[in-house]
Amino acid sequence: MDPVEILSSEFHLKTWQTRAVVELLDAGNTIPFIARYRKEAHGSVDDQTLRALAERLDHLRGLDKRREEIAGALAGLGVLDDALGAALAGAGTLAELEDIYRPYRPKRRTRASVAKERGLEPLARWLLLDRTGGDPVREAEKYLTDDVPDADSALAGARDIVAETVSDDAALRRALRELIHREGVLETRAAVDKDSVYRMYYGFSQKVSDIAAHRVLAVNRGEREGYLKVTLHVPEDRALVRIRRAFVHPQSGGASQVSAACQDAWERLLFPSLEREKRAELTDAANEGAIQVFSRNLRELLMQPPVKGRVILGVDPGFRTGCKLAVVDETGKVLETGVGHFTLPGQERQRDAAARLIRGMVQRHGVTAVAIGNGTASRESEEFIASLLPKLPGVAYAIVSEAGASVYSASPLAAREFPDFDVSLRSAVSIARRLQDPLAELVKIDPKAIGVGQYQHDLKQNRLTDALNGVVEQCVNDVGVEVSTASAQLLAQVAGIGPALAENIVAYREENGIRSRAALKKVPKLGPRAFEQCAGFLRVRESPEPLDATGVHPESYGHARELLKKLGFSPDSLRRGGIPEIPARAGEYGLERLAGELGIGLPTLTDILSELKKPGRDPREELPKPLLRRDVLELKDLKPGMELTGTVRNVIDFGAFVDIGVHQDGLVHISRMADRYIRHPSDVVKVGDVVKVWVVETDPERKKIALTMVRDKR
Repeated sequence: MDPVEILSSEFHLKTWQTRAVVELLDAGNTIPFIARYRKEAHGSVDDQTLRALAERLDHLRGLDKRREEIAGALAGLGVLDDALGAALAGAGTLAELEDIYRPYRPKRRTRASVAKERGLEPLARWLLLDRTGGDPVREAEKYLTDDVPDADSALAGARDIVAETVSDDAALRRALRELIHREGVLETRAAVDKDSVYRMYYGFSQKVSDIAAHRVLAVNRGEREGYLKVTLHVPEDRALVRIRRAFVHPQSGGASQVSAACQDAWERLLFPSLEREKRAELTDAANEGAIQVFSRNLRELLMQPPVKGRVILGVDPGFRTGCKLAVVDETGKVLETGVGHFTLPGQERQRDAAARLIRGMVQRHGVTAVAIGNGTASRESEEFIASLLPKLPGVAYAIVSEAGASVYSASPLAAREFPDFDVSLRSAVSIARRLQDPLAELVKIDPKAIGVGQYQHDLKQNRLTDALNGVVEQCVNDVGVEVSTASAQLLAQVAGIGPALAENIVAYREENGIRSRAALKKVPKLGPRAFEQCAGFLRVRESPEPLDATGVHPESYGHARELLKKLGFSPDSLRRGGIPEIPARAGEYGLERLAGELGIGLPTLTDILSELKKPGRDPREELPKPLLRRDVLELKDLKPGMELTGTVRNVIDFGAFVDIGVHQDGLVHISRMADRYIRHPSDVVKVGDVVKVWVVETDPERKKIALTMVRDKR
């Protein structure tokens, strides 16, 4: 089947849309560029669908490549006929292709191959095909040799051949797969006699068709670490009925021999193979589910609204070596650094000195927000900072995830950026900047180190990396990048650029400046193709060309100028923060009329109007701002029924973790997230959401907090 037809069906697209997307991808266009600037070509397919479609296209093409390889191998063996060709053409999965090839694929030495070497294949065929009720022992005696001394040995060898024939039957394997999926049950029990985090799986069972992805990953890890024994239970009697119906003929003299071979095929060949296959299938599905959760959480984290216009004090908490402090201005420039000792008891003089240091930093630089990392000593740091706030009006604090901060601070990138700072001071700067502009700071860190997933170290790392890098790329391009100030790491995520070209842009900028989009064409190795892909996502706010500060692509500048002229505006109007009334004016003129006169499609016209209304609009600014606090709670302060406001830190398959101002995040289980059935926690909340919760119960010994988002669900 044509991949375009398959993709159209799977993604519910028209054939012309899918074909256009495939052609655009094959021409080397990036997904952000296709999604934003080629809407008319593909009918405004969104970026997430485009990315999923591109991945599926790669899979289908890989499947077709394997189909061709198998067809070539079968042709080389001289066995490729019309029936095999049709079966190959109709196979929709890799498993089905391999099933077709299985009988002909070169095998390692098996019991069946040994029996064939001893000349017993004709006897096996007789057992399968006899319809006369002949005597199998008498038939077996025809094949006695030095290696086959008696009829029992001959029949045993023939049964081995029959068992392999049964195991290699593609239609049978397909039917048994369906049986396993429909009725198979995954069962686990304890492999050791001691308590562990896997105790809930010491006597666990669930149908494979129903088991949740996070349970599959937990079971796999428990098995790998030696705490669990895992088995797949399948109704054997049902499986054997299906096998024998296909191969045992009641009028055959060899019926009992074939029946025994069927039992052997199931126990020795089919079930072990299909069990491994099903476990792998469950793991792959769980991998994909976990990667989707990680990707969704990462996107929400990266798209957190920036805290603009604030001078921020970053605090990297610590005990023995003290807390590292860094003040950054509104642009992220480091103004002052220091170290305060205030997290250990019995340090009154040092605490007083730290208080004076922090108050001085706040007053000297006009600090209005404090970002505290959530690692070791975070709780003690939060208490100390909160105790200072009554005498620091206008200052509030936020707890910031420092996941990956240590990775960044010890990296060559951080060393180049802050050669005179030690590692922990770099972390304090990073923590401050994370609150100020999460996207610009977090792109410097491997997405896998940011810590908003589940079982991430159990996942296929290459697949995870590709998915997360795609999320980062899309977020950066959705927001846009200011060329004059962006780091090389941020520029590298822009469509069509990449790390090497980003370094070229920064080097050229430092030597010559970049005062317009057109000047980008002078950057070494930034050719016409790269310029086409990246230009619309780059902003040059001080350019003499006002459109350079917008998301309008240079290829549409002529259309934008003509649009402004038709509606009675000047391009210089954009310098005053945009033209709020332009969409209404365009509506009065008539959108279809405008699009026709300009020679562009309605999607492009709509995008241009949006940019002219508010040039360089940052989509993050429309989201709720981060929650800043001035007080602090302790676990002992929490009482059942207490109402709190918190920030969602992580969303996983079975719930969400919420920061409520206590050192431990509380868990809202999926059953307590809504007063209706929800498929997944992401249907209700996302990372960064500010939510109202109620305390259900606390467990101080295990440092666990149960929360609910539905007041009566306690």
